[in-house]
Amino acid sequence: MKVFFRLFSYAKPIEKFAIPFFICTFLMTVFNLLTFSLLIPMLQILFEEKAIATPLKPDFYFGFKYFKDLFNHYLYYTINQPNGKMRALIFVCLVFLISTILYNLFRYLSQRIMEDFRIHTLLNLRKVVFDRVMNFHLGYFNNERKADIMARMISDVQIVQASITSTLTLFVKEPISLIGYMAVLFYMSFELTIFSILVIPISGFAISLIVKRLKKQAHDSQNSYSLMMGTIDEALGAMRIVKGFNAIGYIKNKFHQENLKYIGISKKMARRQELASPVSESLGALVIVGIVIYGSSLIFSNSFSLNAEEFIAYIVFFSQVMRPAKSLTSSFGTIQSGLASAERIIHLLDTKVEVQDKADAVEVKSFDKEIEFKNVSFAYNKNTDVLKDVNFVLRKGETIALVGPSGGGKSTISDLIPRFYDPTKGAITIDGIDLRDTKADSVRALMGIVSQEPMLFNDTIFNNIAFGKPEARKEEVIHAAKVANAHNFIIETEKGYDTVIGDRGVKLSGGQKQRLSIARAVLKNPPILLLDEATSALDTESEKLVQDALNNLMKNRTSLVIAHRLSTVYNADEILVLQNGKIVERGNHTELINNKEGLYKKLSALQAYTKNEFSQ
Repeated sequence: MKVFFRLFSYAKPIEKFAIPFFICTFLMTVFNLLTFSLLIPMLQILFEEKAIATPLKPDFYFGFKYFKDLFNHYLYYTINQPNGKMRALIFVCLVFLISTILYNLFRYLSQRIMEDFRIHTLLNLRKVVFDRVMNFHLGYFNNERKADIMARMISDVQIVQASITSTLTLFVKEPISLIGYMAVLFYMSFELTIFSILVIPISGFAISLIVKRLKKQAHDSQNSYSLMMGTIDEALGAMRIVKGFNAIGYIKNKFHQENLKYIGISKKMARRQELASPVSESLGALVIVGIVIYGSSLIFSNSFSLNAEEFIAYIVFFSQVMRPAKSLTSSFGTIQSGLASAERIIHLLDTKVEVQDKADAVEVKSFDKEIEFKNVSFAYNKNTDVLKDVNFVLRKGETIALVGPSGGGKSTISDLIPRFYDPTKGAITIDGIDLRDTKADSVRALMGIVSQEPMLFNDTIFNNIAFGKPEARKEEVIHAAKVANAHNFIIETEKGYDTVIGDRGVKLSGGQKQRLSIARAVLKNPPILLLDEATSALDTESEKLVQDALNNLMKNRTSLVIAHRLSTVYNADEILVLQNGKIVERGNHTELINNKEGLYKKLSALQAYTKNEFSQ
């Protein structure tokens, strides 16, 4: 429960809801007790000639008995008037009606407050979880299933907020009702109430056995839900491959199996949760039967302090005790289910943010000199270094190209500069300041990134280009599109810049998507460019358009280019050849191509051979 109550901190300010909820619940209980208390005078007026025997007005003192005697005094006075019994009955019925209306009014207000609290909690908790996830470094998303993260942010949060409201009910509403009813029952008959409450520990033990495994089942249920979400996400994201390889049957079966598993666990949970209520009510009915038999025997033997009307009212009051008792058992089951989701969310919230700003982090406002790698090593895990003692300087206005076999560490270098990760050893500086001492947002504000796979959103062309600068004017967006050689194809689309391009830009060709990515970088107008070769997967015509756009983008800027086609880096100021995480060669194109034993020469010859093979 410690884990669960920790989540209450995300429901603040709780007192804004808890205090009025407590007041409304208290008044609701008071008027509910008053409503049922009026059964006694009703029955006495109907079935006895001189039922109310309080001729003298009682002296004031603060206590339940004073108000009861005062009420009975006015009833006695009314009954002894002409046609008094009818007038007294009408009076009691009016009080009964007013009390019932007030009870339902405060019941509505308490439920409304609880609903506001539920929505408030859902809003805060989902925001906190989403904000936390957005702060994680890129490596976290490589190790976790996207569907599992989504399930925690959506499904688990939904379950937890329901459990939080159940907890407030468990500790505020139902105890007030239960205490109120029990106080009246003890007042009416101490010995009968002692006999009747024997059901509570028996009921509690039975319910504990029923809900014992709910938490584990709830945890299994959420894990199964995550796997099912993952299957859906993968199937929708790879629909072309699924259909192309005739794997629809396989995917359907995979989803069906996960769905069956999830439904099976859900059924077991539902059976346990729903069993609690009938068990509680059955035990309550058993006690009521016992009370009727035991109380009736006392009345028949004239050894009971209650008369018949009061005994009937006692039974009605006790039947009402079962309602909060039933709600308590239901709430307990909901809380047990929520504990599993709460632990999953807490695990997410407690995950360490690997890349975060220091308290005294420096804000970098401009790029004036250079970016330097000083003996930089990096490992995604502790066992294997991806980069080993990398040293180089990227000066303002220069272009450095990274080439080499796959897995050499090129993309890792590109990810270290905008602080997607921090180096394991060594340091990366910008104008002499260690990146770990800077505010990550200020560093990223100086950079434009164009990746090999264009990352676009299911939005309009305009909003995709203006993604990094949402306040941009239309003229600025159009200018950026023209620089990126994208304007001509944009105006030919159905709605021009207002055309929605579909999930990940599915309505566009590869070259068109890449040119939109370049236009986005142009609009941002950054002094530093990080380019993961954007032409390697394009046809010849698209490659030329994109390369021209890249050349326009790189003018008068500092650029780090990851090159898969060596033909795109001839003009780089320096080329770094990486292999197994180390820089094995460096120099310009002419210097490297003349090194006959070098890796760059071999890569160049291999690409030339492949090109000739395809041209024949």
